[in-house]
Amino acid sequence: MQYTIDLYLIYLLPIVFVWAIYLLHGKRKSRRNLALKTEEFEAGLTEPASLHPIIDPAKCMGCGTCVGACPEQLNHPVLGLIDNKAELIAPTNCIGHGSCKTACPFDAITLVFGTEKRGVDIPLLAPNFETTMPGIFIAGELGGMGLIRNAIVQGHKALDHICAIPRGDQTIPLDVLIIGAGPAGFCASLRAMEKKIRYKTIEQESLGGTVFQFPRGKLVMTAPVKLPLAGEMKFTETTKEKLLKFWQQVEKKTGVQINYHERVEKITPSDKGGYEVKTNKDRYHTHTVLLTIGRRGTPRKLGVPGEDLSKITYRLIDPEQYRNQHVLVVGGGDSALEAATSIAAEPGTTVTLSYRSGAFNRAKKKNRQKVDNAAKTGEINLLLSSNVLGFTQQSVTINSKGKQIEIPNDAAIICAGGILPTGFLKETGISVETKHGTA
Repeated sequence: MQYTIDLYLIYLLPIVFVWAIYLLHGKRKSRRNLALKTEEFEAGLTEPASLHPIIDPAKCMGCGTCVGACPEQLNHPVLGLIDNKAELIAPTNCIGHGSCKTACPFDAITLVFGTEKRGVDIPLLAPNFETTMPGIFIAGELGGMGLIRNAIVQGHKALDHICAIPRGDQTIPLDVLIIGAGPAGFCASLRAMEKKIRYKTIEQESLGGTVFQFPRGKLVMTAPVKLPLAGEMKFTETTKEKLLKFWQQVEKKTGVQINYHERVEKITPSDKGGYEVKTNKDRYHTHTVLLTIGRRGTPRKLGVPGEDLSKITYRLIDPEQYRNQHVLVVGGGDSALEAATSIAAEPGTTVTLSYRSGAFNRAKKKNRQKVDNAAKTGEINLLLSSNVLGFTQQSVTINSKGKQIEIPNDAAIICAGGILPTGFLKETGISVETKHGTA
């Protein structure tokens, strides 16, 4: 009898010990996650930028699979376990990978757009990516999927759906006009070439679309994905320059044709079938249209005197060009904070960061910390609760907490976001729905 009890103790005690350590570790992690969530919410960082998870606590079993599946988790926390339930602890860090939903073994996660406070305009799409205008399709960022891998996959699938549409009238010159050469549009163009259909691709700027507009050296997150005619794209984390160089090599190798610096102006149904598309350079008659334009749209302007000066831009490309200059950055999002800190690191620069609110409630924690540190060391002149009143060639006038100040200024970058192309979509006849925390 004593021997049996001793055996039980030999095997049971280590199990109890390990279980106790596991519970203690879980409680500590839960407290850390709760503290982080509290910190984020007290800072007003409650609004996810795009697609994000809603977790049903009744279904969640606290396995933590979703936490481990999030690609952003290594760089900055997004999800965490609190009292053995998964929660979105840093909403603004979520950029919509959707890996958490795929990984959850209990179907406890729903992916949604927008929140009760902030709606997100999303065009209504059928499962085949077709809009409410038959023959017009949308893939990539405009449809809510801004991630590179997701956009590439959507571009491939949307083009395949387009290929499946019967085309009765062969007098229409194009089977598809692809608008945009970002990740979705570039992939769709390669797929159209591979499928040997009559296509044309136009892009208002350069290869890469939104990716091309990223600042120099910016790290981009993606995942391995197959490109038509090119094979596996094996990047996970890389720089904007390396990714664009790879795409340029694919463009040269395949001979895919893209008309650059051509901007769509109007899409109208044609009396002869299909659509007439007017651009700033030409007119096209096509059976179908694939829109792969970004959501940034037209840059939002301040509407102040002097904003038409050549020294004003609306995005940062290369911090090096601002060496030995007085630079103003306007905005409170990640793009503004990243622009200000990267320019401040250049020799001889004087950087002022102006934001209309009293706190950066839309930016990631690491960017806020960089700005705070730079402001403390004097690398950045931080003006919260301020508004630009006007520019001259040599200066800028700012209202800072009710006091009007004038400072030297050689250049300004206005990162006030973009006016979404909702008007263009509605003018085309495409229905747009404002999502407030719905799928």
